[in-house]
Amino acid sequence: MTTRRTILLAGLSPLCAPFVWAQGTWPNKPLRFVIGGASGGDSDILLRMLENRLRERLGQPIIIDPRPGAGGMLGAEVAARSAPDGYTYYINQIASHGIGPSLYRRLSFDPLKDLPGVARIAGMPNVLIIKGDSPISSVQELANYCRQNPARANFSSAGSGTSSHLAGVLFGMRMGIEVQHVPYRGTAPSMAAVLNGETLFAIGAAPSSRLQVLGGLLKALGVSTAQRSSTMPEVPTLQEQGVPDFDVSSWYGVTAPAGVPMAIRERLGAEVVTALQDATIAQRVRDFGAEPWPLGPADYDSFMRREVAVWAPIVQASGAQID
Repeated sequence: MTTRRTILLAGLSPLCAPFVWAQGTWPNKPLRFVIGGASGGDSDILLRMLENRLRERLGQPIIIDPRPGAGGMLGAEVAARSAPDGYTYYINQIASHGIGPSLYRRLSFDPLKDLPGVARIAGMPNVLIIKGDSPISSVQELANYCRQNPARANFSSAGSGTSSHLAGVLFGMRMGIEVQHVPYRGTAPSMAAVLNGETLFAIGAAPSSRLQVLGGLLKALGVSTAQRSSTMPEVPTLQEQGVPDFDVSSWYGVTAPAGVPMAIRERLGAEVVTALQDATIAQRVRDFGAEPWPLGPADYDSFMRREVAVWAPIVQASGAQID
């Protein structure tokens, strides 16, 4: 009888594994979070705001693994190909799961299917920035300068396929000017390119440039959303300054390799959502220039599908395609 029960339990163990994980043996080792940008970028900073709370609640260290390049797609592919054991995650963003599915023609993986949602973290506007000592003081002056100096009409981005890339393309389209895209490996290097005069402007996530704008090293000419940002209310929108039909924002969240049990996704997602509801953490996110925007796994998946539908026609209209 004992032998028969042992055989039956052994045969059932693979089927029961997700249930066992969900009941307490997960997590029993460090959790790795792959980020698609450089250290010091938005994904890195937002994750670090949650790191201590997640470590306390889950009882395991958090390992941050930067894999910058290709607008976050390099990091996304690393995570998508990782074992679905509940110990590797990807901090995703609009580039990988909103714009990327329409922008890249030969992806080796499907972002929505191979990296489903765990939790949405935050949303934020992009801001058009130029060097702080530039004589340009408005969006229209910038457009005129680009027309008169086509060799200098370039913009940096956090990488091909990011919202900062497509926002720059869209800005050129809406203003009827030719602008040259210069991709970098993350938000921080893209902003540094503007600071160093390597590129004329960038339309990047507002939090990354906020301190430099306040310190006068960078100048914010306009925010990319239809409404002014609560964290930069003094900066007018691009639409207010005559850029028609321009409404671009960034967002970030946590995804997991396909096959990670839903029970684990829900557990980690609940911890992220709870952390963002903490007043201290939420204020840190706002001080950074973002807005807490928590969603659990199922709702986050639905949100990302809607974003792909929104961005597909914009990508097509822009003519931007990446092999």
